[in-house]
Amino acid sequence: MKSVVVYESMYGNTHLIADAIASGLSIYGEVEVMPVAAADRARITDADLVVVGGPTHFHGMSRARTREDAIARADKPGSGLHLDPDAHGTGLDEWLRTVDGVSGQAAAFDTCAPGPAMLTGRASKRIGRLLHQHGFTLLVEPESFVVKDNHLDPAEIRHARSWGLELGVFLTRPQLQHGS
Repeated sequence: MKSVVVYESMYGNTHLIADAIASGLSIYGEVEVMPVAAADRARITDADLVVVGGPTHFHGMSRARTREDAIARADKPGSGLHLDPDAHGTGLDEWLRTVDGVSGQAAAFDTCAPGPAMLTGRASKRIGRLLHQHGFTLLVEPESFVVKDNHLDPAEIRHARSWGLELGVFLTRPQLQHGS
């Protein structure tokens, strides 16, 4: 089984979650983790599972303006924020427009602020809808991982690794049933 985990990350938290998801998936086969700017059509077409995630910005997916604002916040002296090496690249919204017609199994995730979704928003819901609109079948409901004050609790890394394991179980389950 081959899985690809595609992420957009501004300050590195979503990148860490993507790596943890890949860690959980890795017991089921080959996993490649890549920033959205590197995820060309050829790299995802042959995957058995494409997992896509990004940060929640202003109740939804990032946009060019929200990414610019995030970069500006990190550039302010004393902000304590550090940009992910790929923060200046393409956003998920733009990337998802390039994968129309690619089919296969997919899953969506986000990083978000603590609190109810109706107050903080969840990018993963829109990511999941767009994946579905562009030809993917969602394997599971979109998942969220909480970032508080731009810090990722170690429990969220464990949660992401566990979710990666769960994705692998869901993906391989039909194969196990056919073999029995």
